[in-house]
Amino acid sequence: MTELTWDGKYKDGKKQGPVRIALPFQTIETVNESAQDRRRNLELFASGRDTEWRNRLIWGDKKYVLPSLLPEFAGKVNLIYIDPPFDTGADFSFTTTIPDTDDSQEFVKEASVLEQKAYRDTWGRGMDSYLQWFYETCTLLRELLTDTGSLIVHLDYRVGQYAKIVLDELFGADNLVDELIWYYAGAGVPTDRPAKRHDNLLWYAKGQSWTFNADEVRTPYAQATQERFKHYIGNVRRGSADYGLQTLNPKGKWPDDVLTISIEAPSALERTGYPTQKPRALLDWIVRACSNAGDLVLDCFVGSGTTALVVEKLNRMWIAGDLSRFAIHTTRKRLLGIPNVRPFAVQNLGKYERQEWQMAQFPANGQNRLEEQREREAAYRNFILDLYHAKSISGHTWLHGAKSGRMVHVAAVDAPVTLADVKAIARETWKAGVTGKDAHTKAGVDVLGWEFAFEVNELAKQVAAESRVDVAFKKIPREVLDKKAVEQGDVKFFELGALSLDLKQKGRTATLKLSDFVIPTDDIPEEARKAIKHWSQLVDYWAVDWDFKNDTFHNQWQAYRTRKDPKIELETKYEYKEPGKYQIVVKAIDILGNDTTKTLEIAVK
Repeated sequence: MTELTWDGKYKDGKKQGPVRIALPFQTIETVNESAQDRRRNLELFASGRDTEWRNRLIWGDKKYVLPSLLPEFAGKVNLIYIDPPFDTGADFSFTTTIPDTDDSQEFVKEASVLEQKAYRDTWGRGMDSYLQWFYETCTLLRELLTDTGSLIVHLDYRVGQYAKIVLDELFGADNLVDELIWYYAGAGVPTDRPAKRHDNLLWYAKGQSWTFNADEVRTPYAQATQERFKHYIGNVRRGSADYGLQTLNPKGKWPDDVLTISIEAPSALERTGYPTQKPRALLDWIVRACSNAGDLVLDCFVGSGTTALVVEKLNRMWIAGDLSRFAIHTTRKRLLGIPNVRPFAVQNLGKYERQEWQMAQFPANGQNRLEEQREREAAYRNFILDLYHAKSISGHTWLHGAKSGRMVHVAAVDAPVTLADVKAIARETWKAGVTGKDAHTKAGVDVLGWEFAFEVNELAKQVAAESRVDVAFKKIPREVLDKKAVEQGDVKFFELGALSLDLKQKGRTATLKLSDFVIPTDDIPEEARKAIKHWSQLVDYWAVDWDFKNDTFHNQWQAYRTRKDPKIELETKYEYKEPGKYQIVVKAIDILGNDTTKTLEIAVK
């Protein structure tokens, strides 16, 4: 067998394989799950039995997501479709719209620093680093497949020939089922070469048998053929010197490996703003042909969500993932557009990924585990303070630094900032004597955290009123996990967004109105910012959990904008069936895909 080698494939004579750290997934939201379904799953979990299947939408880096799927799904996935980066430079960008403007003003949101990191990891050393990344990814994908499962890799002329040799090595050249050609018409004609009109899809099977449902993807015979053999549809005609043996299947002709499917027009209502969006018809062919109802399908480059959308409609189970927060948001919205969409969970690796980063980034030499942990935490806090341009201080429990006359607290990597934390931070700020110069000014403290309890914004107001301590919350961005971003000074700490809500109650009916939404707009170009005349233009989606419990947001109602219907409701009602005290959590997502939450309480008699 011919082997393709590249710089980095071998080290000390051994192939360099993928990271194999399996981390637990955190469910941060369930979507479209009824109260009855939620209660039943909690009861199953409490009794130690398997909970009901939930399709899964996972936000995270494939480097950690794929090995984390292995303990549960190794050998259980029937079909994997991936559309990996083509080295176009546009794999992580998207176009979004400022709603409620006369000219529907659009702007391109460039890749975040974290997405730039993924791009550098993939293409930083050119084809060498791409092939190592591709080799490691497909190694894990093969392990996830059933013995009769298929992998379909969507590529173009830039990398297809190299990827085929890598896949031959991993799957065996004999397990190449076919090379599918997606042919499409399109605009634009170059002057120095033929117009590009096709992509390649390499189809590999894990074993010697695989699923191919030809009848699901047959196409009609040409009109002339139908006319010529109209008396022989479904029958065999023998003895013709001109045509020989002919059988016309009533369902159409046997499928071939050239798929003529139009791309989505830029003006189509189906378009999501992703330059790499693939047409629904293409995925429909793949899923129908290569899997059966009830099978499990995986797409870990889900982008605009087309795979999950098609699989959901075709009654298969699915796992979809992406590094881009906006991709997860776009996919969620498209799924919610399906009538009676089955409940699904939104997950990430959250604190476990950060814990792994902390262990690797800040090695310790303590005499015991506790001492090592203290050293590691101190190094981590100083690292964050340095990025925040704050000076480290000592002698306090909750205060770790100072900047511009304000104290600074750095939260742990593995726990959200809670109400108790905020009270303790404010109390220590007060005791530290960093109060204002007179009774009319306040002491200030910046709380830097990865995650925050839903109520912290409201508590800040209470703390300010009671103790004259001004508490500001700043989110530690995931970009700090990227060494290159840190070196380039690309890390920004943004204040938490803030929601204002009006809650009215009449009997057991609650009426909730979104009355204000404040977010940092630094990532929105200046020209686009000028088009924002009202706060509601920033809201792309908002959802309500009317009975929040157990730290997981259950999306029981939502309103969102689409290209077809760009308007959004700002008010909703809900009738409680039973008396009691309930916690309401509202989640709003802005036009860039960032979310903000707020908690309210209601007593129902």
